[in-house]
Amino acid sequence: MTKKNLTVTSIGIVLGGVAGYAYYHFIGCTNGCPIQSNPWLTTLYGAFTGFVTTFSFKKAPPKEEN
Repeated sequence: MTKKNLTVTSIGIVLGGVAGYAYYHFIGCTNGCPIQSNPWLTTLYGAFTGFVTTFSFKKAPPKEEN
């Protein structure tokens, strides 16, 4: 993994975590929602979503022609 890929992935994880916590703080419910009622789970879910999303921005390596 190159330094650029690591940076993009790290930014995606951090932004996802922040978005997950913001979702918990502003929208989350308080009565029995398993993910939305716990700030840790919501933050981890957002960080995971940010991690997965960063893969859509990576370029495929060029193919070698023989």
